[in-house]
Amino acid sequence: MDILKRNHVTILGEGPRTLVFGHGFGCDQEMWRLVAPRFSDRYRVVLFDYVGSGLSDIDQYDPAKYASLKGYARDLLDVVDALELKNVVFVGHSVSSMIGAVASTMQPEAFSRLIMVGPSPRYLNDLPNYYGGFDREDIDELLEMMQLNFSGWASYMAPVAMQNADRSNLADELERQFASRDPRIARQFAEVTFYCDCRDLLSSVQTPTLIMQCSDDSIAPPEVGEYLHEHLRQSTLNRMSAKGHYPQLSQPDETYRTIDAYLDSL
Repeated sequence: MDILKRNHVTILGEGPRTLVFGHGFGCDQEMWRLVAPRFSDRYRVVLFDYVGSGLSDIDQYDPAKYASLKGYARDLLDVVDALELKNVVFVGHSVSSMIGAVASTMQPEAFSRLIMVGPSPRYLNDLPNYYGGFDREDIDELLEMMQLNFSGWASYMAPVAMQNADRSNLADELERQFASRDPRIARQFAEVTFYCDCRDLLSSVQTPTLIMQCSDDSIAPPEVGEYLHEHLRQSTLNRMSAKGHYPQLSQPDETYRTIDAYLDSL
């Protein structure tokens, strides 16, 4: 199987180190277009789409494989292996942060660093000891909306996740991304994402990690960033001024500078 074609792999630039960028739920590698190319003068930059997203080979989608984050982690590792990469820096947005964490426990030698943008190990609240931001009923309702009215769900969810209400073009772009997905695949990915619980995994993650916590993030609130910082052994927490869940779109300069400063410190 041609993994590079299956996952629509894009390679930019050359350099002694490789950055691999992973997109979040409902999106594809285009979400990184304002940030990733800026590293291509010094790094080899690799972007890809998870199977079922973007321009990946949708015929390779297997509901059994992608019923957990391990299936998506396997996609990431397939790309790394196909390019014969080691010690890569993986930059994951949203659920890709946890996909990267899972992959790092499956194949530790593949990664030198993890950079998590808007991560969450658990979106559901588990009170009183853990606040993830969502009650079970919230997620159940979102999944039901996806089932009954997919375009309506995309229209509702995009501005909630993007925030930045004064820049409606950002929410419009995210809505188009959401709406362009296959509804069946998107709903399963949403279920896997929002019902996942990676808290027990965190103690097994040995890869040094940067946590990029956005301010006023409706999807991954500050408590989640603090929890990750406390439970990931080798982690750095950077609190960004960017608001919302998509700083690579709303504040690409700050996102680039934050990643770049961390890389320069290595």
